[in-house]
Amino acid sequence: MRKQSAGVLVFRRRPKAVEVLLVHPGGPFWAKRDAGAWSIPKGEYADVEDAETAARREFTEETGWKLDGEFTSLGEIRQKAGKAVTAFAVEGDFEPASLESNRFEMEWPPRSGRQASFPEVDRAGWFGLDAAREKMVEGQRPLLDRLEALLAGG
Repeated sequence: MRKQSAGVLVFRRRPKAVEVLLVHPGGPFWAKRDAGAWSIPKGEYADVEDAETAARREFTEETGWKLDGEFTSLGEIRQKAGKAVTAFAVEGDFEPASLESNRFEMEWPPRSGRQASFPEVDRAGWFGLDAAREKMVEGQRPLLDRLEALLAGG
């Protein structure tokens, strides 16, 4: 069975630009990475679940926020490792400082036998589209082009 994820590209309109909400993965592997590390809030789901329902759930789990508003499909992309990501755009506004992510456990340090707990997402931020292209995981960057086309009426 192929791995599939669903996620949300939240955007807000500012007087001079559109900004998108991106999240930075938590845990020691990502701690010192910035450019090319940020993502849309997303997560895996099974075939028995609707992609939009999964996207809403994952957004709340990773941020602690609930989304209101109309979801618009941005279609599916494939990341380098082959994972399919179905994404939706929705207009919203959140205060990144109020982020409350779920947590995961892993052995840390490696081969220590000790378990440590880390947030799935350690921070969130609003970025203009050019800055988002630099921050975002490369495989998700086409979502920004699709959002631009959607907002331009195409």
